[in-house]
This record gives sequence, C-alpha cells and structure tokens, in this order.
Amino acid sequence: MALSVPGYSPSFKRPPETLRLRRKRGRSLGAASPTEERPEPATRRAALTAGLPLRPFPAAGRGGGGPAASRRNPFARLDNRPRAAAEPPSVPSRGQQEAPGPFLDSNQENDLLWEEKIPERTAVTELPQTPHVSFSESDIPSSESTELPVDWSIKTRLLFASSQPFTWADHLKAQEEAQGVIQHCRATEVTLPQSIQSLIYWLHPALSWLPLFPRIGADRKMAGKTNPWSNDETLQHILMSDWCVSFTSLYNLLKTKLCPYFYVCTYQFTILFRAAGLAGDDVITALMSPTTRGIREAMKNEGIEFSLPLIKESGHEKRKESGTSLEHGEEQAVSDEDEEESFSWLEEMGVQDKIKKPDVLSIKLRKEIHEVQMDHRPESVVLVKGTNTFTLLNFLINCKSLIATSGPQAGLPPTLLSPIAFRGATMQMLKARSVNVKTQAPSGYRDQFSLEITGPVMPHSLHSMTMLLRSSQSGSFSAGLYTHEPTAVFNICPPKDKVLDKEAVHEELANCGLHPKTLDHLSQTPILGKSSLRHVAMSDYIYNWRS
Repeated sequence: MALSVPGYSPSFKRPPETLRLRRKRGRSLGAASPTEERPEPATRRAALTAGLPLRPFPAAGRGGGGPAASRRNPFARLDNRPRAAAEPPSVPSRGQQEAPGPFLDSNQENDLLWEEKIPERTAVTELPQTPHVSFSESDIPSSESTELPVDWSIKTRLLFASSQPFTWADHLKAQEEAQGVIQHCRATEVTLPQSIQSLIYWLHPALSWLPLFPRIGADRKMAGKTNPWSNDETLQHILMSDWCVSFTSLYNLLKTKLCPYFYVCTYQFTILFRAAGLAGDDVITALMSPTTRGIREAMKNEGIEFSLPLIKESGHEKRKESGTSLEHGEEQAVSDEDEEESFSWLEEMGVQDKIKKPDVLSIKLRKEIHEVQMDHRPESVVLVKGTNTFTLLNFLINCKSLIATSGPQAGLPPTLLSPIAFRGATMQMLKARSVNVKTQAPSGYRDQFSLEITGPVMPHSLHSMTMLLRSSQSGSFSAGLYTHEPTAVFNICPPKDKVLDKEAVHEELANCGLHPKTLDHLSQTPILGKSSLRHVAMSDYIYNWRS
C-alpha cells in the first residue's frame, strides 16, 4: 500500500525539466510571426485594469525575427561597466570591440560581464588594471598635463601596458649593463641604457633569503626563514653596530646635499628624510608615519620638537606637541588659564553655578583618549624639521623599541633605502618582467605588451621609468601603481615659510646623484595630500592620472 507523503505531488517536475519547458515555450514564441503580439497573462491584465503602473511587457523575439529588447541579468549590477577614465588608452574602447548579438540569455550575459572585467583569460599574466581600491567621487582624473605630480610614497609594484613591445627590458648586453651600472655609481650624465640606472637602488642590511621590504606587516612572509641572530645577543650587537654606521653615513650625505633623500623602514613605522630644497622646504625634514602616543611621548622627553601636520591643535596643545619642556608650575598655570577661558561664557550667561564643570582629571583623560584614537592612522604622521632631525637620529640609534624583541623580525635592524651609495650599502636592482598577451580587437586579436616591475620603487625610480617609457613607447602607455600604504601620507604639504629659488636648489643639489629632470620633479611642492598615484595613462605625450 502506497503511503501518502505530505507535500508530495505526482506531477512534481525537477528543475532541469522546468528549464526545458521554459526554453521550449520561448522557442515557440520566437517562432511566431514578428508582428504577432504576445498575449498578456491574466494577472497582468487585472493589474492594468486596476490602474497599477507596470513595466513594459518584454517583446518576444528571442530567437528570430525583428529586433527585441534583451532580457537583463537580474544578478548583474546596474552600473556593471568600469569607468571609461580607468581604461588604459592602449586597450580598445568597449564600443570598438565586437558587439554581442541582440538577444542574450542569462548565461551569455554573465559571460559578457566576465569578459568586461577580465578582457583576456590567460594564465601567463594579468593585464594592468587599476589597483583594487575604492575611489570616491573626488577621485577623478586630473586635467591633462605634460608632467606628473610628485609622489613620495614607496611603490611595491608597477604594471605598465602598451601597444608597443618592451624589448629593451628583455635581455641586455653585458657592455650595456656595465655601462649603466658604472654611470649610476659615478652619478654621471645618463646616456644609454637608461633602464639600468632607473632600476638600481641601495639597501642595508642585505640578506638575500629575507624580504627586507616592506617591514610593516611582514611577519607572515618572514615566518620560517632562518634568523640566527634572534637568540644571539653578540650577533645582534654586531648587526646594530653596522646599522648605526650606515644610518649615520646616510644622514651626513643628506646634510651635505650629496644624498637627496632616504627611508628608514622599521616593523612599526617608516621615516622619510629629505634634503633641504626638496618638496619646497628650505631645511632638512623628516616625516614619520604611523606613530603612537608612546613614541611621541618618548620623542618629547628627548627634547625633539615636532608637529602633527594633519591635526588641528589649540594653542596649548601646540606648545605641548612642540616637544619643549615646561616646568610643572608653568604647565599647571597654562592648564588653569585655558580652563578659565573655556568656561568664561558660562559666567556671561549667568549659569555658572547651575552647570557642573568637569575636573582637571577628566579633561586630561579625554585628551589622552583622543591621542590614542589616532595611533596607527595617517593622522598620526609626525614632521621634524631642521636641527631636530639630528636629535631624531640620535634618538633612533638609542631607541630600544626600534627593533622587535619577538617574532620573525626579532633582532633585525630597520631597512635603509637610498637612491645613492652609502657605507655598508648593497646595490640592488628592481625585478623587471615583460610579457606579451592577446587581446580582442574589432578585427580579431592583437598583441598587448605588459611590463611588471616589483620591489621598493622609490620616487626617483618612478619618475625615471616614466621618462624612459615616454620615449620608448612613443608617448602612449598606461600603468597601475601599487603603493605601500603607510607611506602614502608622505605626500602631505605642510605650510611653507617661503618660496625657494629653483635655480639655487639645482646648484646646491647638483651632485646628489639624480638626473636634472628628476631633481626638478622632486623639488616641486606635493599636492596629493594623504593619497598617492594609483593609475597613470599617457596618450600623445599627455598624462592623465588618478590618486
């Protein structure tokens, strides 16, 4: 005897059978005459009779006959096409590609969306697209210009695309490589090959089995690597001693304007030292980011005067953050004075006795909470100027928290990055790799050439590479730039005391080892703020960029 199962129906159809019925119904409707109107369902007729607003009924024509509106994929976004400004000029526009058929089912439409996101499905390489960052409404391409704005952030990866091959990056002759290296070391005028000099940088310490940049958040990459110094205090002392010599050598070169700038990369923060004359400053400057309340308090205790350029401070807070030491009596008097001024408006209204004033302890606690909240954020960037940078040098050399005490980076000194040679430095070269892929075109497929550069790409290398590609790619290429985010805030522009004379700056920094055009570029005042360059496109020798 058959048992009755609740909810079971003998006429139940599996999903594939239902789909077949729908497809069969669609074919029968498509086979009808193009001029024959499709009958409306009873529910739709009732809704129209009641006067309800309905969307137009889709035309039937999915398979033959006259033109009909294609059914839209319900799972697709309304704005599913990338912005036109984000497309490299070397890639053909969407309108120039082969137009799809007038009728698309859901599977075909999904394939089209996938092709729009990834134009070329290849296992060799990826085409240079805009890095995966969210752009706000203000992130729009700049006005057309023949020069890029200066970018003081460190890039971890550059991805160039062009319709012309990067043959100069494949294999170099031994004579060309030797010529480029020696010209870089002697800081002589660059002839050929400029590509060699554009890829060179100097590093300390140099341990080939360890990735020494970036240092922030690098514990996972360094995990499992051999680090014999982690439990050997003698070896740690030797490494730190060599690092101090290299750090002092770099600062002396910077002070004498033989080095334009350099970076100190620790496991907690990064510092950019710039020579006088760069970025519109007439003195040596040091930008430090991100910072914490603890490191700022330690700097103030050492007498280092600094400022927080992104924090709007009151007069009392400016005196405190300047790092100048006040006597306890003077500090208390200033605090009482500020408190009396802040509550004077209550006396004017005659309600001073009805409102309870907060005590000094709660006010201090509130200020400390505000200081802690901005820790590890771009707003915590610290600016040190003039002779205080030398005090900062001594502070960093003697700072015990500069080196990690546990984890994969334990006992390892910070990384020093410089565009020129210094004591204890090792010459390194950025890795370049060119790949040829196929992309769709109206006439079929065409070659698309890409060049990938990885490593710590400093500002001078980025500018040199764009100058090189400007000539080698006939003024037409695009690039995706991947930034080491903690260094993006180095593009801020604090208030300047005076405008510098460019000719005087060039004369003073003539022997710093940079190309004259690169030196002129780095002398500009930064305009990017807390952001950095993310996408660059050149067409007919004109730049468009996005931050």
